[in-house]
This record gives sequence, C-alpha cells and structure tokens, in this order.
Amino acid sequence: MRDKQLHTPEGVRDIHCNEALKKNEIQRRIMAVFHHYGFLDVQTPTFEYIDVFSHDSGTIDIKNMYKFFDSDGNILVMRPDITPSVARMMATGYHHENTPKRFCYLGNAFRNIESYQLKLREFTQAGVELIGIDNEDADAEIIAIVIQSLLAVGLKDFQIDIGQAGFFKGLLEEAGLDSKYEEELRMLIDQKNYIAVEELLDSLDLDHVHKKVLLDLPKFFGDVKVIEQAKSTTMNKKALAALERLERIYSILCDYKVEQYVSFDLGMVSQINYYTGIVFRGYTFGTGVSIVDGGRYDTLLEEFGHSAPAVGFAIIVDEVMNSIERQHIEIKVPSTDTLLLYNRKSRTMAISVADRMRREGMRIEIGMLDHDLDENITYGKKNRIGGIMNFLSLDEVELVNLKTNERNTVDVKSLF
Repeated sequence: MRDKQLHTPEGVRDIHCNEALKKNEIQRRIMAVFHHYGFLDVQTPTFEYIDVFSHDSGTIDIKNMYKFFDSDGNILVMRPDITPSVARMMATGYHHENTPKRFCYLGNAFRNIESYQLKLREFTQAGVELIGIDNEDADAEIIAIVIQSLLAVGLKDFQIDIGQAGFFKGLLEEAGLDSKYEEELRMLIDQKNYIAVEELLDSLDLDHVHKKVLLDLPKFFGDVKVIEQAKSTTMNKKALAALERLERIYSILCDYKVEQYVSFDLGMVSQINYYTGIVFRGYTFGTGVSIVDGGRYDTLLEEFGHSAPAVGFAIIVDEVMNSIERQHIEIKVPSTDTLLLYNRKSRTMAISVADRMRREGMRIEIGMLDHDLDENITYGKKNRIGGIMNFLSLDEVELVNLKTNERNTVDVKSLF
C-alpha cells in the first residue's frame, strides 16, 4: 500500500518545476505558430462515450483505450486521440455552417498500451484540424505549419515523411484484394513486419505482379523522384491520382521554402484507418518514435452525421521535449526576477514594493529573513533568481545582484 502511495503507475510521470517551465514554453511557441496561421483554440472533454472512438471511426484499437462506466451504465473512455473528438464537436456544433473551420488544441490523450513498449500512456498533443477544404494547398499548408512549429521550438535536424493512403488503397483495389484483409495488411506494413506481410500475401490468390508491388512498397522511400518510380508500378486511377497530388503538394511546399525537411515514404500506411489522403510523420534524433502524426481524413466526419473534408496533425509534445533534451537545445524559460526579504518592521513597505513590481510585470518571490543573507544568496542562485532586495529598515534596502555578486545599499525612496 505504501509503495503505491509513493509511485506513479507505469506510463505516467510527474513533471517537476524546471521541466514544467520548459514544457510550457515549448507549448507556447507551438500554439503561437498555430495562431499565426489563423487557427482558433478549442477544447474537448478528456473522456467521451466509447462510440466516438468506435471501430467504424477508424481510430485506435479498443483494447488500447482506458474504459469505465458512468452512473447510468454507459461505457466511457479517456480520449486516446483528440481528432475524433474535434470531428464530433464540428458535426454537432457547426453542422449548420459551410465555411472552412480552423481549429487548434492542446490537451492530454491516454492509451493503455503494452508495458513493454516503454511509451507514455498519458501524453500531450498540440494539433490543428483544417475542416472544409479538399485540395493540395490545404495539405501543403498543414505540412508547412508542422515544419514551422518544430523550427519554433529549436529543432533543426528533423524530417517529415509523407505517404498517401489513396495510393495504398488504389494498389489493393487493382490487386482485387478483399477489404477484410486490408486492416491486417496495413497493420503489418506499418509495423515493418515484412515477413508476415509476405506470408499473408502468399496465402491469398494474388498474381506475381501485384504481390511484388505490395512487397516493394518500403522501397518507395526518399526524395520526390520516388513518386515517378511508383507511377510505373500501377495503372489504377486512384493510385495514380494520389501520386499526382503528392507531386502538386511538393511543388507548393517548395513555394513555402520548406522542401529540405520533406521526404516521401509510400510504404507509410497508418494503422489509423480514417486517413484517406496524405499521411505523414515527423522524426528527429533523440527519440525512437515519431514526434508528429497527421494526414487527411475526408470521411471521418460522416461517422458523426456531417460530411466535410479535413486534414490535420498532432505534435506529441512529450517526445519533442525528449528530443530537445537529448540534442542539448537550450529552451529559455522565465525565472524569478527578485527575491524580496523583509523583517517584521519593514513588512508593510516590502509587500507594497512587491505588489508594485508585480504590476509592472516582474516576477517577485517574497519571504522573511528566517536565514542569514548568505543562505538566501545560495538559495537564489540555485533557483536562478536574478537578485535580492533585502529591506534592512523602513528607509534602507540592500540590493544583491546574483549574477555579478555586486552589493549596494540604497534609500527606499530611490526605488520609485
């Protein structure tokens, strides 16, 4: 019992002061980019009815959701993904509007993943959803926003891999593969389990040409030239249209001048089934998983009774933090400007001065002289405080600069 009092469950953790400051700053920078592109904040509930994340919606496996009952016996889940919640909100709150919507959000999601995966079960997502526009300009803008967001937090060495769900679906259509095998094949390819992929394809009645194309999907990886290579492997109109759209998206990304951060991976087939067009992931060193996941999901809102195209992404803030830490990228965070000390005689004056300084935007920590000044200096330096104001009396204040160690005593009146 005592052990469970003192420890957090597997997959969740405490975030302490300095780390919390860095996380808040990272989130602030990301959200600022979203706002600069015209996206508006929305918030959705932390838990929803399980129907919002049903199998038909194409979200994650139900076994990976945290489930519980409400007092009426309804099954609720902690949201494993914020996009379906935003889709539900759009369908119920904006169904009467036909104009495009630009939503952004910051919140925690929860997944009950296997313990051996060593992933967080509670993690923070910062994302955008652009609803109501179906063209390559919208796709390119979303990817550009991802890149600008990662640059804003200080990352430089990262890559956005772009795939096309339409290309994969077109290949399956051309091969005549039964839809009941699509989900299993997608999962195996996404897991890079190519031995299992080959075994599955061997068990199906596929000709050699179509089997080879599906097995060769991982080879279509690299710069924009792989798109042209992929075109030679299919005659399916859906697959070819998907590839041509990728080419147009790349051209627009060149206009944004961010093409150096982009590569293509036509073997990227997300396990999340609601993606219908581009799919993409962001990678950098310092973490073994993607730091961004996104794509186009033109049919998801239909699950909630509202038909509208949409594209979006989510940045996994916790993984971005890991990358920044391991790449030794400095994140400047605010610190306390002044430690203000007083005794009982100078208390009224000191509190008045502290209030005035806070109104001017300064961060002021206040306390009594329970310890001598040297101990307070040690405390201040440890906590990155800029300086100390030590009220010696109603008339005199000793000022200590904790960066230069300079000390001097001034008249209280000179502070105003």
